[in-house]
Amino acid sequence: MQDKTMVFSINGNKDESIRVILTTVYKALEEKGYNPLNQIVGYILSEDPTYITTHNNARNLIRKIDRDDLLEVLLKNYLNL
Repeated sequence: MQDKTMVFSINGNKDESIRVILTTVYKALEEKGYNPLNQIVGYILSEDPTYITTHNNARNLIRKIDRDDLLEVLLKNYLNL
């Protein structure tokens, strides 16, 4: 048995899940004729799900993401961390 603490991280998997959901939501908003960036920013700032269309289950998908996790992933990707 080892005396060292093992480090386990699920962040990579979480980041990928968020990326897939955001991509799906973006495409659904685009298909419905909305400006996806404006709508997603509105959702992030207000946490009001009505900014997101129900098309392709986008509203339910984005509500599965914790807003803090979403902001963390966006910031990490923006800063290329």
